[in-house]
Amino acid sequence: MPALACFVDAAAAVLPPPSGYALAGDSTLPPPLTFTTATTDGVDDDSDSASNWSPSLSSKLFKIDGWGFPYFGVNNAGDIAVRPHGAATMSHQEIDLLKVVKKASDPKCCGGLGLQLPLVVRFPDVLKNRLESIQGAFDGAIQLQGYESHYQGVYPVKCNQDRFVVEDIVEFGSGFRFGLEAGSKPELLLAMSCLCKGNREAFLICNGFKDSEYISLALVARKLALNTVIVLEQEEELDMVVEISNKLCIRPVIGVRAKLRTKHSGHFGSTSGDKGKFGLTTIQILRVVKKLEQLDMLDCLQLLHFHIGSQIPTTELLADGVGEAAQIYCELLRLGAQMRVLDIGGGLGIDYDGSKSGDSDISVAYGIEEYAAAVVHAVKYVCDRRNVNHPVICSESGRAIVSHHSVLIFEAIGASSNKAPSLSSIGLQYLGEGLSEEALVDYQNISAATLRGEHEACLLYTDQFKKCCVEQFKQGTLGIEQLAAVDGLCDLITETIGAKDLVKKYHMNLSVFTSIPDFWSIDQLFPIVPIHRLDEKPTARGILSDLTCDSDGKIDKFIGGESSLPLHELEGHGGGYYLGMFLGGAYEEALGGLHNLFGGPSVVRVLQSDGPHGFAVTRAVSGPSCADVLRVMQHEPQLMFETLKHRALEFCEQHDDDSVVNAAGLANSLARSFDNMPYLVSSTTCCLNALTNNDGFYYCSGDDFSAADSASVVTSVAGEDEHWNYCCA
Repeated sequence: MPALACFVDAAAAVLPPPSGYALAGDSTLPPPLTFTTATTDGVDDDSDSASNWSPSLSSKLFKIDGWGFPYFGVNNAGDIAVRPHGAATMSHQEIDLLKVVKKASDPKCCGGLGLQLPLVVRFPDVLKNRLESIQGAFDGAIQLQGYESHYQGVYPVKCNQDRFVVEDIVEFGSGFRFGLEAGSKPELLLAMSCLCKGNREAFLICNGFKDSEYISLALVARKLALNTVIVLEQEEELDMVVEISNKLCIRPVIGVRAKLRTKHSGHFGSTSGDKGKFGLTTIQILRVVKKLEQLDMLDCLQLLHFHIGSQIPTTELLADGVGEAAQIYCELLRLGAQMRVLDIGGGLGIDYDGSKSGDSDISVAYGIEEYAAAVVHAVKYVCDRRNVNHPVICSESGRAIVSHHSVLIFEAIGASSNKAPSLSSIGLQYLGEGLSEEALVDYQNISAATLRGEHEACLLYTDQFKKCCVEQFKQGTLGIEQLAAVDGLCDLITETIGAKDLVKKYHMNLSVFTSIPDFWSIDQLFPIVPIHRLDEKPTARGILSDLTCDSDGKIDKFIGGESSLPLHELEGHGGGYYLGMFLGGAYEEALGGLHNLFGGPSVVRVLQSDGPHGFAVTRAVSGPSCADVLRVMQHEPQLMFETLKHRALEFCEQHDDDSVVNAAGLANSLARSFDNMPYLVSSTTCCLNALTNNDGFYYCSGDDFSAADSASVVTSVAGEDEHWNYCCA
């Protein structure tokens, strides 16, 4: 890198010297001092050169072994590997995530599915493993501690209401009576429908605010032989339950949600404590018991529910809350209620950053086994002391069930360059034109500070010089060529000294508001990692900027307290640059909005297969089209298209002899715009019509996987007669 003084010296050669000042090029001055340029490496640890970089170093850099275990790792090719069966996954069963993305996004003419990014990749095998892990942890704790009842969980569908996610949970959990929890009428309807195919003993827990229609639905569900429990969130709900159950002649099973004194102080604990939004105080619980006793319905009260908040950080806090609830359970039994279930609610947290910290909203200081052991011990301890039979333990773990099974993939479409221009490209010839006397003085001060080797003074004078020139430009006394030359020279000085911000802005084909709303709304952090090129050393640092026009449409906070992310340079590499957001399977899809009318992502459902590719895509759904998102906002795409088509015909008739042909071409182009997704089309797409010219169906055919493997996968999931299709508007 040339000396900074040489930069200033070259510029000085074109400036007219003001009276009383010596230029940097004046031969009477001492030789210029050399300022070295700051490093631009994106990785803080310079001990590992690019030539010695390895996938294991990337795994360490991005903390993948912390937050990703046991489902995600880095393979020898430098790609993210998905381990669908957790720790039991054998090496040949690992799924290369980049290959899944290529299969989904490559055009159909190239053997892909022609889906546009962003893309959600679901792994039902991971979902199954999470369910089995939670059930196994409780079964193990129950056996080890001599607990005399069983565990029977439910999935709160609010975490992810996707049809196939809920149906998978019911199917995978059928063997151990895993049920569902609903908090609204639509959720109750979908839960009723799904549980018709589930275990008849599985719970259907009805939470949330209720009106007469909600309660009627819940009672009808009981009439349909679903194991339904109506949990009272407000004392007033009891009167409706009694009245409607009498009218329908259906004996209800009732639960009460208790407001515990135990409080979770973190961000997710706002619903806990005696001032929480939901639940009954001890006074209200006693009134409910008395009223049921008067109505000869006290036998209907069978479940106690509580919830001290999501992401419970420690087992100590968990055990404290469970112990308090167990005391209330025993008291209800003493008062004559026929209690049999203790529902501990949600709260089983996941470690988003791999730190295993009990002092963070994005981490927890325990694993699933420790969680289950703490719950079982706390309940058993209280019940044994009170000489009460052990209740069925129910939990409503949602985040812990679905977070890992879903990965959001998005593509970097460009990056802002923070590199200063070369000296030859600055246009130094313009610097001597129109500068004010004040600006020339600032320049001379820059020159002098450079020769003295005074970095801070040089930066101060550079800032003053630039401000002075900007003010001249605003007043109209400096042209844009001069201002550009000033900007270039100042950037070059700043970079050479090492004071320039080296963090790049990577532009992502994504809407943060739609796909990662919790980051924008509550500063929830998710691990974000390049899904490939992890055998290369990242040489840049960047923040992620989305497609929306809002300044909040960016990701500038990352796990580990980082304000930027190690990334690879985009230049000089063929193909796209793909990043994945992990552990986002809970809440993000349901919470996402339509900012700038960017709709949701495309979705593929991927099962592990023993065929040559290692996986089978059993379902692929294109994301909402422009027409779809317009309909949500009450626009009528068909009428809009007809209006534009009519305008095209009018225009072509006025300006072109071959009006019919040109109007048809414009209409076809407009139709494609309505049919395509709102996101940018990747430059790597090799067939322009891949998204529009298709039959709307994709099969796991022998062209993609071995016939035996694909047939077994499709049959096991959906039955041999069902077509797996994606929507094409």
